Amino acid sequence: MIPQETIVALATPSGAGAIAVIRLSGKEAIAIAAQVFQSVSGKELSRQKTHTIHLGHITDEGKVYDQVLVSIFKGPHSYTGENVVEISCHGSTFIQQQIIQLLLRKGAKMAQAGEFTLRAFLNGKLDLSQAEAVADLIASDNEASHQIAMQQMRGGFSNEIAKLREELLNFASLIELELDFSEEDVEFADRTAFHELLNRIEFVLKRLIDSFAVGNVIKNGIPVAIVGEPNVGKSTLLNALLNEERAIVSDIAGTTRDTIEDELVINGIGFRFIDTAGIRETKDHVESIGIQKTFEKIEQAQVVLFLVDSSQLTVDSLEPLKNEAERIKNKYPQKALLVLFNKKDLLSEELISDLRSQIPNSLFISAKNKEGIDELKNALLSFVNTGALRNNETIVTNTRHYDSLLKALEEIQKVKWGLNAGISSDLMAIDIRSALHYFGEITGEVTNDELLGNIFANFCIGK
Repeated sequence: MIPQETIVALATPSGAGAIAVIRLSGKEAIAIAAQVFQSVSGKELSRQKTHTIHLGHITDEGKVYDQVLVSIFKGPHSYTGENVVEISCHGSTFIQQQIIQLLLRKGAKMAQAGEFTLRAFLNGKLDLSQAEAVADLIASDNEASHQIAMQQMRGGFSNEIAKLREELLNFASLIELELDFSEEDVEFADRTAFHELLNRIEFVLKRLIDSFAVGNVIKNGIPVAIVGEPNVGKSTLLNALLNEERAIVSDIAGTTRDTIEDELVINGIGFRFIDTAGIRETKDHVESIGIQKTFEKIEQAQVVLFLVDSSQLTVDSLEPLKNEAERIKNKYPQKALLVLFNKKDLLSEELISDLRSQIPNSLFISAKNKEGIDELKNALLSFVNTGALRNNETIVTNTRHYDSLLKALEEIQKVKWGLNAGISSDLMAIDIRSALHYFGEITGEVTNDELLGNIFANFCIGK
């Protein structure tokens, strides 16, 4: 059931600023605002056209709260599909709270987290995947995550799912019709065309499922662990990547005793760099805790930068170095590994060439002089498949969508098996209904109050 109360909340971030926006939504939004608004032109707010802006004052019993701009959006032509009023006032926190409290006294109710977008969904202005994209858009902190959220909010993902669901629903109707004429032994659904549709749906579902690996790292950032022995330049490398003195640099081994994290956007892709404690045998209790955290961060990372001090390279140390790189690779086979030789200026071209041939995925840098940093950034980008992003393909970033797609694919594969095996229409219809159910879960055609509560609880109050 769609709530009937008129809700109010601050739509801009809390705290002082130049301007703040207070939003009202509901059947009585304009009427409530009209009770406290006096236009400088003397116009009555309730008689004004939709999508208009009016200058005036918020007043009550002769007291003037602020000079404001009031924007009117009449339903259904608004974000929520209801009457919406947005009051742009000065950004004093005192003024904000005074106006909100006044509106509450006049009959409005305080909005819950995400309630404006929830109403947009309930009123058919957005489907569920688009509503979730609103939260992703607000949270986006780099170009790539912003691009994906915008595409999903405009309905790119929804349209693709809706088209597949509609085609499957048409065939499901024919299959169900066959059940009504089971004694006649007739087939209304063209089995050949149905098989082609199932193949096409399976192909699209697999592509969307595969895109989640890219979408998830773009949305959340790609964790990169910088590891190596103490004093090889890990903190210096982090500072060079971030172009600031973020980590403490010292000649004393074991200076970094805890992990230090910071983010960097490279060509629109977010990377979360983790400077870890040096790995070595130690009796220092605090340092040993830091080393334990290093291994935990390697577990969490998707890319491992194994940093080596070139000044410490000898003929005898080369073989243990290769073994250590191989050990990391074998222990974490799903993670990309780059071996970085720091202080490259101490190496001859001949030795660099020899090391390249013996140790795959090796780069040569000087963290102190910031040499080879651009090459390192390009190497990091190579680990991200941005082809789908460049081609504006649909990319899945939401775990809930990913789970529903997996379940839908499983049901589609059951239908394919049943079609090939020639099973009866009634059994095949069960699997088709299940597939349609999981498609509907994505767009919100199939939902429940608990699911909606979980989704919209993560929104900010004014959205």
